[in-house]
Amino acid sequence: MNTSATLLPAVVRPAVEDRHWLSSDHCAAPVLDLLNALGWTIAETPEANIHMTSPEGGVYVGWLPEDPSAWAREIVWRVQMLPADGEVWVQEFGVDTPSEAVAGFLAALVTHTSC
Repeated sequence: MNTSATLLPAVVRPAVEDRHWLSSDHCAAPVLDLLNALGWTIAETPEANIHMTSPEGGVYVGWLPEDPSAWAREIVWRVQMLPADGEVWVQEFGVDTPSEAVAGFLAALVTHTSC
């Protein structure tokens, strides 16, 4: 396949000083800000876990910093898609996954679904 260089997307490389966000700070704010702006239901537990549900109920996101079963699996984020006409699927993210990366994943997800 021969593709013109002008048709390919530009490679974007952040400057070294802008890469600080690439390591996790264990803060859920980027995801909470995104989902709150989209009108998702957000519920906090006394243990500091946060459960978020899309307006139509088809997607669940859990931030589980104090959930023993999540820690046993070495995850802190759980995204569960509950489609009305398909199979349920789950994506989990580990404790070192930056919240900005999870927010990016969710932004792409809601762009391509009716969440």
